[in-house]
Amino acid sequence: MKLHDLKPRHGAKKPRKRVGRGISAGQGKTAGRGTKGEGARSGSGGKLYRQGGNLPFFRHLPFKRGFTNNFRKEWSEINLERLEGFAAQAEVSPETLSAAGLIDNGGHPVVLLGRGEVKVPLQIRLHRISRTARAKVEAAGGKVELIKV
Repeated sequence: MKLHDLKPRHGAKKPRKRVGRGISAGQGKTAGRGTKGEGARSGSGGKLYRQGGNLPFFRHLPFKRGFTNNFRKEWSEINLERLEGFAAQAEVSPETLSAAGLIDNGGHPVVLLGRGEVKVPLQIRLHRISRTARAKVEAAGGKVELIKV
């Protein structure tokens, strides 16, 4: 088989229907548009999305009432005040927080927020940390290391 042997499947290519060419052609006179009315006129169809009295489809959709981002990232949030039970130089990571019962789902990335005070130096290894929380941890002598989400 060569390139010049290739042909479309039978019935895939149809000749264009020539409408309005006399009554014996089957699509003469009104050319399949019926008589009178909006559909019989040139440039017919009205406005885009018009549905002839039905509530238009796009007005059924909830765009004007907010929407839910399916790709939103959920974070486990924890404040500095919840870290009071950790000893000095203790490592604070998602695993230790989950073991201590401070976050409920170990699958979400963890963010440390700055409410509260930290009195002992801690080794923080989390996915994200706020600017105030980082300042408070480093002021207490601790270290902050970010891990990839």
